[in-house]
Amino acid sequence: MKTNSKEFPKDFLWGGAFAANQMEGAWKEGNKGPCVADINEFRDDIAVDKKYNMEVTTDYIKEALASKDRIFPKRSGIDFYHTYKDDLKLLGKDGLGLKSYRTSINWSRIFPNGDEPEPNEEGLIFYDHLIDEIIANGMEPMITMSHYEMPLHLCLEYRGWYDRRVIDFFERYGKVLLDRYHDKVKYWIPVNQINLIIHESFNHLGVPEDLVSDVTSAKYQAVLHELISCSRITRYAKEHYPDLHIGMMLCGGPAYAASSKPEDVFATLRHNQMEYFFSDVLLRGEIPGYAWHYFADHDIQVKVTDQDKTDLKNTCDFFSFSYYYTRLCDKQHFENGNEVFRNPELPANPWGWSIDPLGLRTLLNLFYDRYHVPIYITENGVGLYDKLEDGKVHDPYRPDYYKAHIQAMADAIADGVDLRGYYAWAPLDIVSCSSSEMSKRYGFIYVDLDDYGKGSGKRILKDSYQWFQNVIASNGSDLG
Repeated sequence: MKTNSKEFPKDFLWGGAFAANQMEGAWKEGNKGPCVADINEFRDDIAVDKKYNMEVTTDYIKEALASKDRIFPKRSGIDFYHTYKDDLKLLGKDGLGLKSYRTSINWSRIFPNGDEPEPNEEGLIFYDHLIDEIIANGMEPMITMSHYEMPLHLCLEYRGWYDRRVIDFFERYGKVLLDRYHDKVKYWIPVNQINLIIHESFNHLGVPEDLVSDVTSAKYQAVLHELISCSRITRYAKEHYPDLHIGMMLCGGPAYAASSKPEDVFATLRHNQMEYFFSDVLLRGEIPGYAWHYFADHDIQVKVTDQDKTDLKNTCDFFSFSYYYTRLCDKQHFENGNEVFRNPELPANPWGWSIDPLGLRTLLNLFYDRYHVPIYITENGVGLYDKLEDGKVHDPYRPDYYKAHIQAMADAIADGVDLRGYYAWAPLDIVSCSSSEMSKRYGFIYVDLDDYGKGSGKRILKDSYQWFQNVIASNGSDLG
């Protein structure tokens, strides 16, 4: 009888994941234009479990850009734009030992307005140096083309992804990156967490709510344009650089049925289908029937041309997803639009994100059964409060979290899942995406900055740093 080993493959990519907008800072240097993340405000008057990026209007955008006293932490990040050489040494072969490094390229550094005919050479030169430094430190680069860094000009002048012209703008941007870096970067993801069109709506799609008459229809039309653009970029890569690996990425967090009632089970199925819709399109090459049914049931108006359907047939090579939490769903919540809610059976971090290692194994099996392509977990981690005492951070809770999730991955490999890589989010403390705060920390390396950007900026190795270093060195066999 055949049995599958729980051992990780010898060439398994133990990586770290980051986003340019949460760490680089230097928001006006190198001819960079303002992007959607540059107007994410930090506010300490919002409940800790209620902080996420809401819809915005054109007035908000203009006021944020003109403001002199409000706090926008992603404009300064952790100053990685200037410290990347030292930071990469802490993460690479002579430090933490990461085998791979996932980051984004800030779209607004390459095309400051988004619609220029030619790219900004100064922005490209920065990424020339960054990618070379990643490789010099023994890490395989994985690049995300769009990770909440759409140029704000495209939001104000074109209504973001809602305008079909943005398909061409993004395709131009993607081609520039592939032409420039195809010999250095093998792994590409066009769009980060492409299913997040609710909680990260403006950050993701750049559609000001006051410029459209039907926000929900506008979001789905916008994300369809984004999917078309991803498929076009995939086609270009396969035609010109067939050795590259072009993937797609979901925010993975399945919903469990809140009860055994058939109505709740079916509502959960429908909810999960519309989370998988995006990967179904990019890996199966067409818009599935359940999506058209969902659009009709919810009076969502979208337009898809015959050429769009042809473009969408260009499917990508691998599936990737982030994993942070799972939720519950039932018929009532599904029908009233608040589709998922927290599972009281699970522990959670201070931000209400449930901790569910078995959910990771479940999701790995589900997605491999669904697509049967290589899988990468491109983000996983837990945001927690850390305390700096006498120049040290003692964080035994962090290895506890990772041990359970790495064990779930090993079990999934034994289940037969073709798992190729795992990227911890984020090995170096950075500004939170959802709440724009520094105090929500994920890293194995502490960055001495507070929620207001004050502090020395010094990098301090947490206790968990050596633990994860050993995990990588043992290829996942030594979990301490």
